[in-house]
Amino acid sequence: MEFWHGLVNSGIRFLWVLRPDSIIGKEGEIKTPEEVDLEEATKARGYMVGWAPQEEVLAHQAIGGFLTHSGWNSTLESIVAGKPMICWPFFVDQQINSRFVGEVWKLGLDMKDTCDRVLIEKMVRELMEERRDEFLERAEEMAKLAKNAINDGGSSFLNFNRLVEDIRRPKVPSKNSNLPGL
Repeated sequence: MEFWHGLVNSGIRFLWVLRPDSIIGKEGEIKTPEEVDLEEATKARGYMVGWAPQEEVLAHQAIGGFLTHSGWNSTLESIVAGKPMICWPFFVDQQINSRFVGEVWKLGLDMKDTCDRVLIEKMVRELMEERRDEFLERAEEMAKLAKNAINDGGSSFLNFNRLVEDIRRPKVPSKNSNLPGL
């Protein structure tokens, strides 16, 4: 509900992918007036879906930012697409990825562990309006670097080729090993 309020209150148009199992409730349950108001406001400037092809959505020119948990795959997809992020990390690698997005790479904002409608509204406006140009410029720079890394001669391209060659190379047993290939 806090994310929903924050998104609606920001006044910014949004697409929200919300897994159906994210909401606990009973089928046919009566909605509160608050939920009815949010649904009406959502119809005016937002759209909620149960699933979307994330890479395709991020690549679309209409997308100006990405509110994410900051898992490594989503972070990389956003970087490659050149989209700034608002990060709300939950567990495992998400905290460090989120800190890198906000503090090191300067690609967006790190919400840290706070989740309330006022903060979400503020961060959406900051990312999409107040600091939009700054974040877009930095995101576009990082997207170019990421794309260069996978092109012929790029660091990821070369490292992947080295990995493949290492896997293909026959293993020579060491003198101290009784097992072949070790």
